[in-house]
Amino acid sequence: MLIEKFIPFIEIVIIAVMVNYILSFFWNTRTMDLMFGIVALLGIYLISAWLGFPILKQIMLLGANVAMIAILIVFQPELRYTLSKFSLKRRGFRGIRDFDRFLDDLSQSVYQLSERKAGALIVLENEHSMEEYIKSGVMLDAQFSPQLIETIFTSHSPLHDGAVVIRKRMIAAASAILPLTEDRSEITYMLGTRHRAALGLSQLTDAIVIVVSEETGRVSIARDGLITQGLKIERFKGIIRSIFAPVRKRRQSKFSLNVLRGNAT
Repeated sequence: MLIEKFIPFIEIVIIAVMVNYILSFFWNTRTMDLMFGIVALLGIYLISAWLGFPILKQIMLLGANVAMIAILIVFQPELRYTLSKFSLKRRGFRGIRDFDRFLDDLSQSVYQLSERKAGALIVLENEHSMEEYIKSGVMLDAQFSPQLIETIFTSHSPLHDGAVVIRKRMIAAASAILPLTEDRSEITYMLGTRHRAALGLSQLTDAIVIVVSEETGRVSIARDGLITQGLKIERFKGIIRSIFAPVRKRRQSKFSLNVLRGNAT
């Protein structure tokens, strides 16, 4: 049949799509280094089998069994994050009015802290659960308010060190401990501890992390392993809205965000 001639090409296309989809989860994360390592070990195994090295081949097989267990333990956060991306469940906000009110209150508190140069670290939970980070801090389960956020991040507050974790419109915890990024690039060395923690969490989860610099008062957002610094309030709102806004407003937000990117400096 004619279709049988195209089966190899169809299989190549399907495999390429699958590989691209998998790499999109891991690119620019420490899991990517693991994948390169696995490919290297596989190459050594194939070479040993081709050249007829029975001892080296056996060692590679035994090492692979041990490596699989180690991968599940060491890279558990990354694997859990990857699986969570397959979830169709959305943890976003319900109701356009409620969301707009929350966004206005959040922006007010963040830029009040910015004016006072009060260092702050705020995590907005997305699809991936922040439960383990909530448990690392002081659990509050309090209704969000700008006054409460500003109180937490005053210098004399016992909760100002660490991060505030917001789940929907509730302040789930304060003084939460976040993982620092393991990126060894020159950029990360220039960032403070709060920025490195924000970048570290964004590399492991889909959370949106807001940082207010204690030295400069500049507002930054970390997401998907990238950090955008020096945001003005309108662009700040545009980014948050584009990620969490209810469906009816999200289409307008994409256009607004593009306009903001062109106008903001």
